[in-house]
Amino acid sequence: MTVTQQEWLRDYALLALRINRQVTRDTGGTVLIYRGPGEWSARVEEEEPPPPGRLADDAEALLDELPFAPDRARHLAAQVRALRAVARRLAGQELPLPQYAHACLGVPVEWLPEEVFEEAHARLDAALPKGGGSLAERLHAWQAAHTLPPDRLDRLPGLVDRAVAETRRRTSALVPLPEDEVVECRLVSGAHFLAAGHHEGGSRSVIFINRDLPFNLADLLYVVAHEGHPGHIAESLLKERLLVRERGLLEQQVRFMLGPSFVVSEGLGLHAQDIVFPGDEARAWLTDNVLADQGVEPDGSDFAEIHRARNVLFGAWANAAFLAAEGRPDPELAGYLSRWALLSDAEAGTALRSIRATGMGLYVLGYFHGWRLLDSWLAAPDREARVRRLLTEQLLPADLEPAP
Repeated sequence: MTVTQQEWLRDYALLALRINRQVTRDTGGTVLIYRGPGEWSARVEEEEPPPPGRLADDAEALLDELPFAPDRARHLAAQVRALRAVARRLAGQELPLPQYAHACLGVPVEWLPEEVFEEAHARLDAALPKGGGSLAERLHAWQAAHTLPPDRLDRLPGLVDRAVAETRRRTSALVPLPEDEVVECRLVSGAHFLAAGHHEGGSRSVIFINRDLPFNLADLLYVVAHEGHPGHIAESLLKERLLVRERGLLEQQVRFMLGPSFVVSEGLGLHAQDIVFPGDEARAWLTDNVLADQGVEPDGSDFAEIHRARNVLFGAWANAAFLAAEGRPDPELAGYLSRWALLSDAEAGTALRSIRATGMGLYVLGYFHGWRLLDSWLAAPDREARVRRLLTEQLLPADLEPAP
């Protein structure tokens, strides 16, 4: 019997919800952003969890019959292959991390040669203020010099609001945004992240900032653009309006965070500041609108180069995920992250907890490989048109061919 599109989408949502429930039970963290019918999520919460092997079979059944036009079917098949790979892993099938990551993320991943990080270190050396100490010590000193003092933390939501207004203004020059949009900043404690952008539906969104971690004001636009505009919030809001409401692509309400769409989204997030603040514009805006008011003196550092280098150093996190998959001990991983990602002991400890958590090694791989994928694809004369596509179309990593 031929399955209808609505039946297929229901079964797809149920599969994603069931896999997320199993992962959440094991780790306490979600791998799904779900905005679909409440009765489907309620059904999964009330049922006896099926065995992972059955979930893998359910994924195979979805792949066997895709009642959609070719482009839509190709996009959905990529998401289902990611779900199938995770279900198989939950059932005990242990693929080597490169193969598992490729099956989920849709991009080839490999161990990165340390020469990649040495080049990033050279960029940092040139971009940071001159001074004594190692490169890591100079980076940490730069971060400390721009960190909002704890007794001024109550100012942070206002600063985020100011940054949101500017990033929205610049993003709206690329793609129309709703005039009634509201983005709130909330400080939270006990979170495992520095910041997170969440679209609540309609015109309302929230940027969460972890009040337990130091906040580097030189990163304000980098964080707000990534989590907000033209990053995660803008992408979620625009696709809800253009894909779900106008075109009826209900699968956009089921966003699996260990799949290929995540790679594209995180690549967009890591490029978000550079998209709307090219060149030196982020440092100039921060100097005029934030840093002077907070008593931070200019030090000659190149914010854009520092942020680009730190994006590259997400590759060291990716290599650490490979080491973790090989069973290497924590001290070796922490040492690797300190040496190549230039993390402090506290930062390395936080990174280790993320990398060791179920599914998070895969998540970490998506950051660097998403950034690298888009770094090539956006280097094109029609860059603005490509940004609009990222914000309004369902794109897979395979769609983002390097610019000629």
